[in-house]
Amino acid sequence: MSKMFEGVGTAIVTPFKNGEVDYEAYRNLVRWQVESGVKAIIVAGTTGEGATLTIEERERLIQITKEICEGKAQVIVGTGTNDTHKSLELSLSAEKNGADAVLIVTPYYNKPTQEGLYAHYKYLSERITLPIIIYNVPSRTGVNIAPETVARLAAECRNVKAIKEANLDITQADEIYRLTKNLDFYIYSGNDDRAFHMICAGAKGVISVASNVVPKEMVEMVEALFRGELQNALNLHVRLIPLFKVLFIETNPMPVKGALHIMERIQNEFRLPLVPPKESTMEKLRAALRELGVIS
Repeated sequence: MSKMFEGVGTAIVTPFKNGEVDYEAYRNLVRWQVESGVKAIIVAGTTGEGATLTIEERERLIQITKEICEGKAQVIVGTGTNDTHKSLELSLSAEKNGADAVLIVTPYYNKPTQEGLYAHYKYLSERITLPIIIYNVPSRTGVNIAPETVARLAAECRNVKAIKEANLDITQADEIYRLTKNLDFYIYSGNDDRAFHMICAGAKGVISVASNVVPKEMVEMVEALFRGELQNALNLHVRLIPLFKVLFIETNPMPVKGALHIMERIQNEFRLPLVPPKESTMEKLRAALRELGVIS
């Protein structure tokens, strides 16, 4: 089983053009990310509009990502749905196409109990060999996986290896760390604006939206933390805060795709029910990108 990544993992966008996946733009994005030093590419996650991709599109995206990342960065695929069997099907497909790990969000809409969440991940872990990263994002799913449930899964399932923690209550990540510190288990920040704090408190990195736009800067901040250069990392964190904020003033991935469109890397195109961001959001994105020197 491959070792989990440490550092920045980019939750990559999926560019569209005339309703189809723009594979050429996607290739260029992945190359740029890898050249910038990111350690993992997360394909078909929330930011990649995974919920509206066909299985064929997902498989092709995984294959392309694998080809570019081979030996340089891990390929992690978002395979979580609110149906355990469907999540298994997507996970097996990711495995078959060369993924290094799967990112599985807690089932949304159904509102499972802690016992249901435990049973969901246990069922999947017994049927796939890839490492599993639990993804906890209560603001989107309506359900929160408790630290005790995470620790139970980490202790009992050989391939439940990490959590992407995007709970806004940072004490929850501290509690997960306390309960799993003696296990081979990784915590990743699921929020860019909490990455600095969580890495200081034991997280191994961040699964980032902002690194779609500023991969080098995110890598620099995280690596400064790993080297113990706290002030340097803090300065970078503070410099990036306005971008972190503006990337979430509308539903992700609307602003980040808007930013990449401003940077002329992709079309400003989405799959319904998502639509392009408002002009006022685009103005704020331009201002934030100018401030960082990303555009002139």
